[in-house]
Amino acid sequence: MVFLSLVASHSQLDLETVAQISASASGLAAASVNGSAAINGAVVLATCNRFEVYADVEHVEDATEHLVAHLAATTELSADFLARQLTALEGDPVIEHLFSVGAGLDSAVVGEREIAGQVRRALAQAQQEKTTTSNLTRLFQNATRAAKDVGSNTNLGTQGKSVVAVALDLAEELTDEATAWADQNVVLFGTGSYAGATMALLKERGVERISVYSSSGRAAEFTGKRGGFPLTDELLPQALREADIIVGCSGGGQRLDRVALEEVRVKNHPLIAIDMALTHDFDPALVEMADVELITLESVRMAAPTDQALAVHAASRIVKTAAREFAAAQREREADFAIVALRQHTKAVLDAEVARVRAQHGCTAAADEVELAMRRMMRQLLHIPTVRARELASEGRTADYVTALQTLYGLELGEPQAQASAPAPAACPVETSARTA
Repeated sequence: MVFLSLVASHSQLDLETVAQISASASGLAAASVNGSAAINGAVVLATCNRFEVYADVEHVEDATEHLVAHLAATTELSADFLARQLTALEGDPVIEHLFSVGAGLDSAVVGEREIAGQVRRALAQAQQEKTTTSNLTRLFQNATRAAKDVGSNTNLGTQGKSVVAVALDLAEELTDEATAWADQNVVLFGTGSYAGATMALLKERGVERISVYSSSGRAAEFTGKRGGFPLTDELLPQALREADIIVGCSGGGQRLDRVALEEVRVKNHPLIAIDMALTHDFDPALVEMADVELITLESVRMAAPTDQALAVHAASRIVKTAAREFAAAQREREADFAIVALRQHTKAVLDAEVARVRAQHGCTAAADEVELAMRRMMRQLLHIPTVRARELASEGRTADYVTALQTLYGLELGEPQAQASAPAPAACPVETSARTA
C-alpha cells in the first residue's frame, strides 16, 4: 500500500484551471476504485480554490495514469496538460501535505477555519460512497486531529480568518466609513455550505437585509433555516437594483452578466461584488463598470494577512510532528503481516511438539506442565523479534525484516496478507488450569 495524491490548488495554478479540474470531482473516487485494480480507495477534497485526490494504491504509476485519464475524459483538459500541471505526491509527503491543508497552513488565507470542516466532509462523502479504505480513513482522521491540536495550542485558530472574512474586510475598506453593515442591502448567490458560512459572517457583522438567490430553486429552504429573504427569478432584478453588496458563492455555472446588471442598476449607486465562486458567479467585466468594485478570490489571496509568522511556525511544528508520528505508525502496521506469519510458524511448531508429548504421555499433569513451560518459552523467544519488527518498520526497513524471516525460517512472505492458521493440537477431554497460554 502506498499513499498517492494529485494536487491542484491556488498555490501553483490559476483558479480557472483549478475550477476546470474541480468540475470532475463528482464521481471521480467511485470511478477510480471501480475502474482500476491499482487503486484500493480514494477520497476527493474539492474546495473553492483547490482540488485534491488522495488514493490508497498498489502501483503508483498505474494509479496516476488512471486518475489523469479520468480527469482528462471529464474535463476539457488534455492528459498531457494535466500530467504537467498536477502536483503528484507519494508516500510520507502525502501525509504531511494533508495535515498542513487541514490545519489551514496551505490556504490562501493562512489559518482559515473552513478547510478543517471540508477535510472532514470529504472523508464522510467517501465513507458514504464506500470509496475509502482503513488507511485513508486513519489518514484523514489524524489530519483532523492535528488541525484541532493546532487550534488548541497556537494562536493560528484565533488569528486565522476565512476566505470570506478577508473578502468582507476588503469590502469594508471600500465602503463609506459612515456606512454601517446594518445599512447594507446584500444579495447572496448560492445555498451550499459556503453560502451558509457567508450568511453567518454577514450576520456577525450586523447585516440585517440579506436576500438569497439560487438558480436551483433552493433559496426558500435555505432562508427557512438560516434567515434572509428568498428570491425568485422574477424578484432578482429588483433586488439587484437595490443591492449595495452582492456575494457569489454558487459556482453553479450561471453567471451574472455585465449587460444584465447594467440594465437594472441605478447610476451613481455604488455596488461591491464579491465573487467567491471558483467558476465565477459574476462576469469579470463587472470591474469595468463605473460604480462597481469587484472582489475575487485572487483579490483575497493578494490581501491575505501575513502577520502570523510565530503562530504559523508553531503550527508547522505541530503538523510535522503529527505527520511523522502517523507515518511511523503506518510503517509499523506494514510489519504486522510478518509478525503474524512468524507467530503462526512458531505456533505450528509448538502445537506439533505438544501433540507428540500428549501422544506419549497422555493428558497428565506432567504433560500439562511441559506444555505450559513450552508456551512460556515461546512467548519469550518471540518478544524481541516482535519488538525489532516494529522498530525496523518505523525506520522503513520492513523489507529487511521480511528477508531475514525468509532466510532463517524459509517463510514465503511475498505480500502483506494474513497467513493460514495451523490446526490446533487435539485437546484433552478434561480442561486443566495449566493450559492457559
